[in-house]
Order: sequence, then C-alpha cells, then structure tokens
Amino acid sequence: MIALTNVLVIAAVMVVVVQRQMRAQRLDTERRFWLLPLILGALALRDPQLVDHQHPALSVVLLVAGLVAVLGMGSVWGWTVRLWRTADGSVMAKGTKATVAAWIGMIAIRLGLYGIGTALHVHQAGSSLMLGMAVLLLVRSLVVNWRARTLEPAPPTAVLH
Repeated sequence: MIALTNVLVIAAVMVVVVQRQMRAQRLDTERRFWLLPLILGALALRDPQLVDHQHPALSVVLLVAGLVAVLGMGSVWGWTVRLWRTADGSVMAKGTKATVAAWIGMIAIRLGLYGIGTALHVHQAGSSLMLGMAVLLLVRSLVVNWRARTLEPAPPTAVLH
C-alpha cells in the first residue's frame, strides 16, 4: 500500500510541476522553494524498504546512480527554463520544448535504472523515486533561482510626453 501511495504522490507532483512549468509565471525568489523537496525527501527516507536488504550493495548503487542522474537532470532542467525580467522588475519563468525533452530524458533514465534493477532482481521501492523527485525539484529550483538573481535589470521603458 505504501508503494502505491508513493507512486500516486510522485505522479501527482509530476503533473502539477510540469503543468505549472509550461505556463509563464512570476518567479518569487524569496519563496520557500525547498519546502516541497524537503517533505518528499523526508517521506522517502522514512521508508525502511528504501534499500533492498537482500541486495544492499546493488540497491545502494542503483539508488546513488539515480540520485546522480537527477542531480544532472535537475541542472539541465533549470537551464532549459526561459527567464526574463518585466518592466516592473519582476522575474518571469516559462518552460520550453527543451524542458519537456529534459523530463522525457529523466523518465527514460529512471526507466533504464529500474530495468537494470529488475534484471538484477533488486527490489526498488517507490520511495527511491520520491527521493529522486525531491532532489530533482531542489536542484532545479536552486539553478532557476540562481539564474534569476543574475538577470540584468529590464531596460527602462520610454516615457512619452
């Protein structure tokens, strides 16, 4: 039951995140962007089956490989987001086609790792996906927020008299 709940939580988070990313929205760099990843990470780390106790070494290797992959993909995802500053100085963000490609790449990598684990008879808990999602969201947010803080101010608009 826990695995099904984890998969449903992951699917819901993915749908919400991707949907929001593809719409232009004001970026609040002061927002607590780390809160959702913290919650997802805490939920994942509390699962005693995060590591397969019959194949601990292989299980940890697959878990670490997945986390390294999401570190990279989170960075890629953060760089694919289009950022711009409006005339009032606020920062806007919108996902691009490259953002969708990054998501597809991440899903392909996760499926590949899952396939390897299955071939090696390693049990992979849904909590490992949740932990990966937490890391992915955190890294993406860090990259986007860093990029937003380094944006040039919007050029002044001409005032007609």
